[in-house]
Formats: sequence, structure tokens, C-alpha cells
Amino acid sequence: MTQVYKTSFDTGDGRIIEIETGRLARQAHGSCVLKVGKTMILATVVSNYDAREGIDFLPLSVDYQEKFAAVGRIPGSFHRREARLTDYEVLISRLVDRCLRPLFPEDYHGDTQVNLFLISSDENILPDSYVGLAASTALMLTDIPFMGPISEVRVGRIDGKFVVNPTKEELEKSDIDMLVGGTAHDINMMEGEMDEISEADFLEALKFGHEAIKKQCAEQLRFLDMMGGRKPAREYNHEINDEQLKQQVIADCSPAIRAVAESGKPKAERSEGFKAVLNEYLQKFEGVDDEALKKSLVKKYFHEAEYHVMRDMILETGRRLDGRTSTDIRPIWCEVDYLPAAHGSSVFTRGETQSLTSVTLGSKMDEQLLDAPMLYGYNRFMLHYNFPAFSTGEVRPNRGPGRREVGHGNLALRGIKKMVPDNVPYVLRIVSDILESNGSSSMATVCAGSMALMDAGIPIRKAVGGIAMGLISKEGTDKYAILSDILGDEDHLGDMDFKVVGTTEGITACQMDIKINGLKWDMVYQALQQARQGRLHILGEMNKAISTPNADMKPHAPRIEVIEIEKEFIGAVIGPGGKVVQDIQAKSGAKVAIEERDGKGFVEIFSNDGESMRVASGMVRAIVAVPEVGQVYHGTVKNIMDFGAFVEFMPGKDGLLHISEIAWERVPTMEGVFTEGDQLEVKLVEIDKKTGKYRLSRKALLPKPEGFVEREPRPDRGPRENRGPRRDNQGPRRD
Repeated sequence: MTQVYKTSFDTGDGRIIEIETGRLARQAHGSCVLKVGKTMILATVVSNYDAREGIDFLPLSVDYQEKFAAVGRIPGSFHRREARLTDYEVLISRLVDRCLRPLFPEDYHGDTQVNLFLISSDENILPDSYVGLAASTALMLTDIPFMGPISEVRVGRIDGKFVVNPTKEELEKSDIDMLVGGTAHDINMMEGEMDEISEADFLEALKFGHEAIKKQCAEQLRFLDMMGGRKPAREYNHEINDEQLKQQVIADCSPAIRAVAESGKPKAERSEGFKAVLNEYLQKFEGVDDEALKKSLVKKYFHEAEYHVMRDMILETGRRLDGRTSTDIRPIWCEVDYLPAAHGSSVFTRGETQSLTSVTLGSKMDEQLLDAPMLYGYNRFMLHYNFPAFSTGEVRPNRGPGRREVGHGNLALRGIKKMVPDNVPYVLRIVSDILESNGSSSMATVCAGSMALMDAGIPIRKAVGGIAMGLISKEGTDKYAILSDILGDEDHLGDMDFKVVGTTEGITACQMDIKINGLKWDMVYQALQQARQGRLHILGEMNKAISTPNADMKPHAPRIEVIEIEKEFIGAVIGPGGKVVQDIQAKSGAKVAIEERDGKGFVEIFSNDGESMRVASGMVRAIVAVPEVGQVYHGTVKNIMDFGAFVEFMPGKDGLLHISEIAWERVPTMEGVFTEGDQLEVKLVEIDKKTGKYRLSRKALLPKPEGFVEREPRPDRGPRENRGPRRDNQGPRRD
């Protein structure tokens, strides 16, 4: 057996984190098990020593998966086994990936896979707060050239006090839910949602989270020291380079690249300009020795020249690729009600980025079933982000949403959902189709989604807008520029992608990725302040299209009525085997769903037609209505007896219409008076306090004949119950 090493440390609030290696997954290049309470995460790392031919990037994959056995459940899928990663697992995988990826050398291209498995779970401990620490520890145990350690922590704020890695119960009371990742020196990843917090509070939350990260990084190094120190990094040679050719390409091509960069042309024309410069330069290498290799290296170095030229241009002149200053926002145009058949829609265009967004209103039956070990239940608010290839002028088969689409849609959803009231009765689905893309498409989704909800008549509390911020800095100097509303090229060639979502009052969601070391807090603060100004400008442009939610929904939008009933009536509305509720749906054409919450029943009626809504609502209300003495009801004759008839005057409620209460005149016999199924109006005249039986009258609704004299009751005869038992020789009474 390989020697087993263990370490543990206190997180500062009494919780103990335990890390073990050497027991499980010993053939992986690095593996460990992290334990907090009953939660256990197995992390493994494998990286190929050689790079695949033609690969000029790091093929890193991070996969987080939760085992259903960890929570004592069997999967609900047809095959009853874990399948492809859920969106929830993809989102956690992305969080770890974004934190690890910048810390590998740029020339390391070996296929690398990080697997993270939740193998045991404490339902109150959120595993995504600990997966970054587990992944980093596994990497640090290998000889892979990784410039760690890193860690990730969740930051919450409860009653004004910051908390690291709050439990699930604590998080429900928090106004901040932020995952922060980085090294002991820098933050390089952050994502979260907030309740309209200020920029100053946001920065304090980041700083607080970084202090916890520093401690966890130190614990990883202490663990390695316990094991005799870190392994020497493996030797590798994954790139062919020609330094002389590199300098030549940069020197020869930079002036022409600068001319195109300063032209201020649109994206497509600018791309064609860069391509023309490259193709002309490649002609110099026609027929030379190792032509294919030389040309591939020229292309690589040409892109390096683009990187340096664009950055130098911005730092030297303050002008950007499209001619804007660092704080300028691209031109915006937007409109609502673009799709006549949708329940709500909008188009939001900012520069060369455009989102066509729709809102669909659904009923309880449209809720999304969530079937993951740590995320089980129903979801009533969905946002789906689509990024087709034509939006960037490319050809690519549509294979369904990838990790990027899942991540961008989730960020937009987190930013908007804080403004949707809890009492909205609809299931909401927002779909953002990106029709053009040149940076900030997820933020365009936020803006378009907010407007589409207003157009649909959903009473969101405030409009929500988003903006993507960038950073250009020069290593070894204090020069830097914060860029508002970045282009795609500025994202790709810049040092930071910082997306900030919020209202006029504060931040509701954000996402940040940093590609450099040495990010200073004053840079972050400046970016936040600049983002606020940009966000307010964008919200102002959105207000020109729609400033408040529509007072009513579209005529063709479905309506929902929710009827609250007492718990004991739930069974009556459902009926045996669902017979009653199915009958309501069949007769009305509306959809009816029933659930119990907090000791009450809630009947949701969903219909596109006002008449079907009226019929269904009336039927439900009739079932749960409480009979009132003196009220008139429309009844149906159910049974005819010698002494009268039993009439169903409310669904499931029968009363006796005695022969003496049918008419003012004496009715000698029931023969021929009624037939079963006859409809008639009756008045409820009495509810027996002991038996709960109902006594009805028809004659009370008829005009009394002129001159009619009612017989006075015999004074010596009291109520039946006071007269003693009947004598046997009297025979049965008619009533």
C-alpha cells in the first residue's frame, strides 16, 4: 500500500476540513479526498506528457459530477444511473476551470483532465464551496507545471456580517452569494448574485473572501511540506519556436497592424484588414525550406503582434479598435413587442451585439423538474441563451447548448431573478437568441430579458442592465486602462473580463475572470465605478423603449387565477382518482393544478380563454364554498322519495326538499312532481347543528297565493326530538 497522508485545519468557525491522499485513485497522476462534515469530494488529475500534433493551446477539461448514492437516492432517469452532466454540474465545472486555466504555462499543451466527484454529502453543506480547494490540492500533488495553489470560497453576508462558506440554511438569509477564486496573491475568478449591493460592499466582500483563500493556499503548502515537498515539475517541449522569426514578424507586421487597428472600422472589415496584412506577408515564405512550419509560426507570431499593437495603441492614445474612448458605450437601439405572437419580446442591440429575446408564460405543469443529488425539486424561472454560429459570421453545426451557453444564460438569470416578485403565479421562460456578437452578448441578454419581461406585463421591481468591463495593462509599469463595454477582441486580447449586472440602486450579479497577476484593489474599484456609470447610461437607453412593466398582459397571453382553499377541501377538488379535477378540465378547457403549501391548498387555473377560466373558477369555488342559510342555489334533483326529493344544490352537497316545501299548495304525493336530473332553484333554510344535514325549500322562492292562510302549528306539539319515541302502532312518518 502507498503511504496515506492526512491533514486537517479549522476554517475559523469550528468547521474542520480534512484532506487525505494515497488511499483512493492511486493510478491518477494526483488525487485526494476532501472531507467537511459528511461531505466528501474525490479529486483526480491526469495530464498527458506529450501534446497532440497541431495543438497550440491547453486542452484542459474539468468535470464535476455528483453521485446519487452520496445523498442516498437512486437516479430518476430511465436507465437509473448517472448520465451526462446537468447544467448545475456544468456550472460548477466552469467555476473551477476558470480559476485553474490561467495558472498553466502558455506553452504547456498536454491534454489535462480534472475530475471531481461528490461521493458523500451533508445536505446542509454546499460542495461547490470546496471543489476548488480539492482540485488544486490534487494538482499540487503532481509534477504537472501548475502555478498554484489556488482555492475557491463562497462569501455570504448575514445581518451585515460577512461569512465564509455559509451553509445552505445560512445562505437563505444572506444578501450576497459570491464564489471567489484565486491564489494567495491575486483574485482571478469571481461569480455571484446579490440584493442590489453597493460597489463598496462588493469590494469588501471580495477582500474578505481573499483572506480565506490565502489561508487555504497556505494549508496546501503545509500539506506538501509534510509529505517532503512538492515534486519537481516535469520536463516538456510542446512548442516549436523560432525567436529570430518571431522578432522579424513583429517588426515587419506591426506598422500595418497598427494602421488597421486605428482605422476604427467595423468588426468584419477590421478582420478582413488584418487577414489581408497576414496573407500578403505569408507570400514571402512561398517555396522556402520547411514552408508549412514557417507559415504556421508566422501566423502564431502575427497574432502576438496583434496582441501587443492593440494594447499599446490603447495605452498610448486612449483610443480603441472602434474609435471609442475607454468610457464610451457603443450606440444602443432597442424595442419591445417585436414578436406579435410571443407573450413578451424585445430586441436589444449595442454596437455589433444583438439579442432577440422572448418571454413565455406557463402554468405549474410547465415547471422544470430538477433531478440532481444536491439540486432536487422544481424550477419556475428559466433563461436559455443561444449562440448560433451565424452571429459571428461562421459556419458550425448546431449541436445544442455548450458549456459557454449554459454559463452565460445562468449569469443573466441570476442578474434578473432578484427583480422578479415571489408572488408572480406564472412559470417564466426567457429565451435569448444572439443574432450578432461582438462582445458582451450575455449582458445584452440581461437588458433584453428585462425589457421582454416588462413587455409581457410581469411586474418586475426595477429594470436590470448589464455591462462588460475590460482591462489593458503593461507589465512592469503602472500603466493600465479600464475599458467600458468591451468588444470581442478586447476580451480576447485584454487582461480582464468583468461583467456587472444591476439596477439603478445596486449590483444584482457579476462575473469576473482575470488573466494577469498583480491585480490591484484600486483597479477593481475603478472598474466598478466605471461600470456603474455605464450601467446607468444603458438603463437610460432601455427606458426610452419601455420604462415600466405593461399594466396588462397581451390579449393572447394566458391568464392564471390562484384560489386559496382550506386543506380539507383539497381531496374534494381532486376527487377519487383525480376524477373531479379531470372533469373540471374537460368541461372548462382550462388547466387545473393543485398543491399544498403551509397547511393551505392552492388551486391554480391556467387558461388562454376568459370563458374557460370563468367556468373552471366557478366549478372550483362551488366545490369549496361553504353553504349559507338564506342563500339561493341552482340545484339538480338526484333522488325522489315518498316524502320529498334530495337535491344537489352544491357540488357534493345534497339537501332534502321536503314534500311540504315544494309549493304553497298541498302536494299529496311525489308521483309526477319531479324526475331525476330536473334543474330548479332552491333556498337553504336550515342546517341541522347536530347532523349537518341541509333542509331546502322551493316554495320560499314562489309568490304566496292571494288569500293563502298557513295552518298554525299545534301549540301542544313541540319539536320532534322533545316528543318522545313513536309508538309502534303509529307506523312510519312520511318524513
